[in-house]
Amino acid sequence: MAENTTEVLVGGAVLAAAIAFGVYGAQVAGLGDGGGANYALTASFRSIEGVNVGTDVRLAGVKVGTVTDVALNPETYRADTTVTVNATTQVPDDSAIVISSEGLLGGNFVEIVPGGSPFYFADGDEILDTQGSVSLISLLLRFVSGGEEG
Repeated sequence: MAENTTEVLVGGAVLAAAIAFGVYGAQVAGLGDGGGANYALTASFRSIEGVNVGTDVRLAGVKVGTVTDVALNPETYRADTTVTVNATTQVPDDSAIVISSEGLLGGNFVEIVPGGSPFYFADGDEILDTQGSVSLISLLLRFVSGGEEG
């Protein structure tokens, strides 16, 4: 009888740990945000190197959304991107959107640089002020070639 009780307790603990891990995973993936709690904004970048669907969108270092769609525009040869932002985050309509890096070895993320307008973006609006990602190799080449010229 004592063996059955021990097995039930261990099984219950394993089940509780699995449920806790599942809830944590859903929160990290943003699945618990609710269906109507977001709005979409679009932006067109020259380069979105290092950014994919699911990449974080941050404002002041705080995650406020995710990248939900990336597609090449065949007419402009730019990367048309859709980001989904939490409805509780109002983004001024003169804000910029930038591809930023977490450091030399870190990944890229999308950063919203807020403007000062009293008006806000609505669902489906386009952010016109964009800055694409900068390649570390091209920066190093500029530095090396600039050092040789001067």
